[in-house]
This record gives sequence, structure tokens and C-alpha cells, in this order.
Amino acid sequence: MKSSSYSLKKKELPEQTDPPSIPVTDVFPSGEFPEGEIQQYKDDNLWRTTSEEKRELERLEKPMYNSVRRAAEVHRQVAIRFNIYVRKYIKSILKPGMLMTDLCETLENTVHKLISENGLQAGIAFPTGCSLNWVAAHWTPNSGDKTVLQYDDVMKLDFGTHIDGCIVDCAFTVAFNPMFDPQLEASPEATNTGIKCGSFFFMFAALMDEKMTATFE
Repeated sequence: MKSSSYSLKKKELPEQTDPPSIPVTDVFPSGEFPEGEIQQYKDDNLWRTTSEEKRELERLEKPMYNSVRRAAEVHRQVAIRFNIYVRKYIKSILKPGMLMTDLCETLENTVHKLISENGLQAGIAFPTGCSLNWVAAHWTPNSGDKTVLQYDDVMKLDFGTHIDGCIVDCAFTVAFNPMFDPQLEASPEATNTGIKCGSFFFMFAALMDEKMTATFE
């Protein structure tokens, strides 16, 4: 009996376009979405990593985590041109002289495509925030608003996605003038410090003791 050999060709997965337009469910047809950056617990919170009870609770939450990762992947892909897909893309088109309404509409139209918007099952979590300078957060332009992004502006861009009500919020700061670079560097450092220290009932005062806080002052 003659034996036959078969060569199995791996099915090619679609690559994200530029600008991004392919739903993340098509980019990851297995339905399993990648983990993001993980910050390890430290000091008094290390027990949360070694506790068998906590590890079992993590395993039970895996389906929910995967839904959150799907929503987060839209952020990564929108951001990767600012970061790799919505954030990345948005960062590539931002420039002084841009109307804030055009910025928000471009971002939200991209999110609609990537999240495969479907009513309460998947979509945009809240209106895009693009707060400028002394406005801390949650400002979004109304239709017809003529506010223009300027070279010396500091903008806090904030957008959200959801899968089955699980919301992923992504916010980052945009500044074109290099004088603001130290503030931009401090933001991710502060975020990562908070994640490492955070747990139920932790003391917020612990964050103020970190050397990182003083480094950027």
C-alpha cells in the first residue's frame, strides 16, 4: 500500500489595514484575544499571586477576561499608530490645526468597525473625551463646534469600548511641544505604580510614598 504525505498549509489570517478597518474578531478568528502588558503585584499584595484560591478565581473569570481583551484589542489597534491599531492610527493623524469634531468622528468611526458594533453586545462605551489644557477630563465637542487643536495644547484623549457591558477605557495625553515631554513620561509610570500597589482596601497613602512621585516633580 502506497503511503501519501500531505502538506498542511496554515490558513493565513487577515492583517489589519492602515487605517484600521477589519473587525478584531476577523483578525483573531479563534475567539481568543491576546493578553496585554501585565504588572506584577508587589510587597503586601504578593499573596494574591500565590494564593490557590485567588488563582482559581482567576480561572473562573477567564470568559469575562477574554471579552475584556476583545474590547482592549480595539484600543490597541486604534492606538498602535498613536501606539497599534485605534490608538496607533489616531496618533498618526493627529496634528495641529485639526478640528476636534473631525478627530472624534474619525476615532469613533474606526472603533465602530473594529468592535463589530452590535447594540448592547458590542460597541462604544461612552462619548470620546478630548479635553484641552486646564480641562481635566470628559469634554467632548458638540456638533458644529469649531475648536481647533493647537501646537501648544495638551490634550487628554479618552475613548471606551465594551463587550457585553464589560468596559475598557483608554486614555492618553497628546502634546506636540517637547516642553511637555516630562509630563508625558510621568503618566505611564504613575499608572503602572498604581496597578502594582492596588488591591481591595489598600491605603492610597502608599502611592504617595513611592519614589516615582518625586522623580517627576
